[in-house]
Amino acid sequence: MADLVAGRIRRSIARGEIGDGEWLPTEPQLMAEFGVSRPTLREAFRLLEADSLVSIRRGPPGGARVTVPGPEAAADQFGMLLTLSGTTIRDLYEARMVIEPAAARDLAQRGNAAAGRALADELESIRALVGSAEFGAQTVRFHRRIVELAGNKTLAAVIGMLSEIVTRQLARVYDETPDTAADTLANNRKALRAYEKLTELVEARDGAGAERFWTRHMKAARPHLFRGEDETQVVDLLY
Repeated sequence: MADLVAGRIRRSIARGEIGDGEWLPTEPQLMAEFGVSRPTLREAFRLLEADSLVSIRRGPPGGARVTVPGPEAAADQFGMLLTLSGTTIRDLYEARMVIEPAAARDLAQRGNAAAGRALADELESIRALVGSAEFGAQTVRFHRRIVELAGNKTLAAVIGMLSEIVTRQLARVYDETPDTAADTLANNRKALRAYEKLTELVEARDGAGAERFWTRHMKAARPHLFRGEDETQVVDLLY
């Protein structure tokens, strides 16, 4: 019965009948609506919480609040699938090289003004962190945003799930083979110039140019990301 109750609430969230951040009705109201006991309703809440669809506030007044998940909610299961199939970082990067340059092209050709401004905002965030240890994580976000802003929700979800793995690979590389501060700053500035160039191509609506440039950039960045460890498996990063 808890599965049935959770399923009905899940459908309401999926259809937008209950929005992100909204509170579900009170326990007495839901118990009356579904004709179930409090333990059954709370088990349904636990199922929804496990799906990252609600957050539970325990104790009076208590309740369940809708939390629409992003791709990261499925990252663990997706990572396990990649792990069990023996996926390497090289394989993952090749998948990104199929997705991202094409997304850059679509963003330049079909993106609206709001998407262009959003990419420019991401560029400003990266520029502000060029001398910071947080620069690497921000670059992963920039790559992710290219795909998100291009508008294909399926590819955006895939890239979102891969971002956590990429972030961990960057952290591993920097921890095990750290650069000098001067080298790190020089590499960061070089990467920043690439992001500036792509943003210019998107603003100029040059889809073919954006695709070609982003392909070249990702090929050039590949050795820096791997540093001879492209056969590293996802399992080594996640578990």
